[in-house]
Amino acid sequence: MSERNFMTLQFASRSENESFARVTVASFVSQLDPTLDELTDLKTVVSEAVTNAIIHGYNNRPDGIVTIHAEMQDDTVYLTVEDQGAGIEDLELAKQPLFTSKPELERSGMGFTIMENFMDEIEVTTEVGIGTKIKMKKRIESKKALFN
Repeated sequence: MSERNFMTLQFASRSENESFARVTVASFVSQLDPTLDELTDLKTVVSEAVTNAIIHGYNNRPDGIVTIHAEMQDDTVYLTVEDQGAGIEDLELAKQPLFTSKPELERSGMGFTIMENFMDEIEVTTEVGIGTKIKMKKRIESKKALFN
């Protein structure tokens, strides 16, 4: 059994913190020596999950807290992005491609679809008035292994 490594990051639900979250997770995961595509996938899902928390969970209120927990064990990354915001009334509807509850913001409605396609596993738990937690998992094919 290998040692696990983890980090937890909390920040205000401000849109300018989305890039900070993305870069922080990418830096942490870089220890596994991911390919550029894998790193891009991870940065993208962090962006999507954090943006959803800020825009939908907290309705763009800057006083909420977004929490990211990242863990690495062996060649696998486990990510959790959580908010204590509004929650999702109809999760199955929210997961439908192109569905958005904020059409006035010209959102694409592809957040969950992107997360599902870029990660090996995704699990969403949500409760109206309590918040949303997105747990994701991705196995990293280390570049070191590719060249051996």
